[in-house]
Amino acid sequence: MTAANIDINSIKKQELFSSLNGQELDFVVSHSESINLAKSKLLFSSGEKASQFFILISGEIRVFKKNSDDSEDEMARFTTGDTIGDFDFARGATYDAFAEAGADSQLIVFPGSGLTMDTLAAKDPNAVCSILLNAIIMMTGRIKSTRRLILENMSWVQELHRRAYEDPGTGLWKQTLIADEIIGVLKDPSALIMLKPDRFKILVDSRGHSAGDEAMIRIAIILKNVTRILGNGWALRFKSNEVGLIINNCHPAQAENIAEKLAQAIEAMEPVPANGDIPEFNFSATVSWAVWPRDDSEWENLFSGAYSLLLDSWKDGKKISHYTKAAAS
Repeated sequence: MTAANIDINSIKKQELFSSLNGQELDFVVSHSESINLAKSKLLFSSGEKASQFFILISGEIRVFKKNSDDSEDEMARFTTGDTIGDFDFARGATYDAFAEAGADSQLIVFPGSGLTMDTLAAKDPNAVCSILLNAIIMMTGRIKSTRRLILENMSWVQELHRRAYEDPGTGLWKQTLIADEIIGVLKDPSALIMLKPDRFKILVDSRGHSAGDEAMIRIAIILKNVTRILGNGWALRFKSNEVGLIINNCHPAQAENIAEKLAQAIEAMEPVPANGDIPEFNFSATVSWAVWPRDDSEWENLFSGAYSLLLDSWKDGKKISHYTKAAAS
């Protein structure tokens, strides 16, 4: 593809050229070029100055950073129609990452080979001034979102995000995940199932905190197995020994069945054997369940209501309870 055959519409879509007139756009097209990049070939390397930017006509480009151990942190993938490096080009930056063709790719490059903004300014200062003005506007509007895009795609930031929501003792999700993430993706109907082990204080007082920790790990495995089998849902730790599930697309009959099976699974856990004068400890649990929005259209009310019911049932010795707004009123 020669400069004469470059699609002007691909040029006009770019922020850097958004306010150019027809003559200025023709100038940009005539000083652009098309390149073909074979799969696995580098488009640019970390440490190179960003003297051009690229419009991806076909193929795929991935941007990544290399770590000291030769592992890679992938930052972004670009596909047909995407623009690569315009922000770095606009601010005259040095690349801090690598760009590689994920497939055979065709790109439009501006400026073309052997050209710089200085040489272009000598040819048409008005067009170059318009481009530079657009660059300032673009940088002002995009700097925050660009930084966020880079951060969110770095694997170590994703790992910190996961750790912020994961209970270190059990590997279950923390309750904070509900307010921050889950509420936004609930699907009608969604089941909330809460579980509290019975006589847990007796276990900890007689066998120590390590016995309690081990029991919670075993209970967590049961909960995570439910989400694994369903291919859906979150297993969570709400309080110290109060855990449960949130499951999307879960109707009342299924929610009640899961609640019953959870109670049975806890009772089937291998007992803690007797130790001298300390008798064998057998597990059991109290379970409450509710379905949003059928049982309560307000999620926060449903959550607090199911939790209150769990505690009341635990004290009264009722094994499985169903929360509804009507019954709580």
